[in-house]
Amino acid sequence: MSESNAKAYEAEDVTVTFDAHRCLHSGECVRGLPTVFDTGRKPWVDAAAATPEEIAEVISRCPSGALHYTLKGGAPETPEHPTTVTAVAGGPFVLRGHLVLRTADGKHTHETRAALCRCGHSGNQPYCDGSNDCLLQGKTWT
Repeated sequence: MSESNAKAYEAEDVTVTFDAHRCLHSGECVRGLPTVFDTGRKPWVDAAAATPEEIAEVISRCPSGALHYTLKGGAPETPEHPTTVTAVAGGPFVLRGHLVLRTADGKHTHETRAALCRCGHSGNQPYCDGSNDCLLQGKTWT
């Protein structure tokens, strides 16, 4: 995950990180654990409002990789196996698995989930930033 843009929310047994530049607003987090993820509250993430296991399960649904978790004293998020690439109609490529992304400037990052731009207009390349007309053409994630 690109830690330069990520904000951390800590609880006793888990840390949740969120990179707003990668969020596609699919809503998996707020639907999955509204006590933890509440966009009407500041801060919007309360990592102490559920068990680390519940948080990990919901974060694993985040298609963009904007949300990540680290368990205190435990291993980092486990990538899915095998690696999958899904083309969302009118939207990004959604990747899940053990990923190493290399950018045009030669930097690389290790990921478990990512939504990559297909239209070429994202301001956060190679990631889809959800700000362009091509993204789902007005449709919502399901």
